[in-house]
Amino acid sequence: MSYELEEIRTSQRIFDYLLRFREMNEDSAGQLYRAYAETQNIQDLVKSQGDIAGCVIERYGDTVYLIPNEDNDFLGFSKARLKAVLCKSGGTDRDFYLSQFVILTILVEFYDGQGASSRSREYIRTGELQNLIAERLKEGASNLDEDRQAEEGIAFTDMSRAYEALKSEERGSRAKTTKEGFLTGILRFLEKQGLIEYIAEDEMIRTTEKLDRFMDWNLLNQNHFDRIREVLGN
Repeated sequence: MSYELEEIRTSQRIFDYLLRFREMNEDSAGQLYRAYAETQNIQDLVKSQGDIAGCVIERYGDTVYLIPNEDNDFLGFSKARLKAVLCKSGGTDRDFYLSQFVILTILVEFYDGQGASSRSREYIRTGELQNLIAERLKEGASNLDEDRQAEEGIAFTDMSRAYEALKSEERGSRAKTTKEGFLTGILRFLEKQGLIEYIAEDEMIRTTEKLDRFMDWNLLNQNHFDRIREVLGN
């Protein structure tokens, strides 16, 4: 298929915009958004550039998103980089997996995969989240012996030990060696990615429209959702 020069140039401007801001809608980039939404050739060109750059371009509702592939360390996050951001200095693999378990717990608490929208609650308090993390880690460790955990690839016992090794301090601690500081670091990271709103003074977590859309349109196909619930014992 042949493309007109103006279509190519417009697709390049759209992809450049998405690289800079990771999302695009009519309010933020009206002309570019309309060009993408209304012209199949431009859509195809933008998606092709995304494929070459190791990411996918998807429109969920009235917003176009750039989503790096899981193995894209340039536009996304490598394991080493995430560990440095989310875990204490010198954090081990079990600390890293614990941080991922915390994120999965947040997703399962907010989304049940049912109805027109999968979001099942408006907010969660950080104290409740701390208790849920501890409970689910203990449940996982008690339901599966360590050999079975190794087979399943989910080290509940190691993660539970890592969580219990964190000190418990008064609210407001920022040290990643404490439960409160460790959780706050994860919440601030998710907030920076535009996925949650963390209201520290009220100890409250809310999801954003971006995360709601991503869950409704992408993550919560039934296979993904069932696997997450199975991991967390729901």
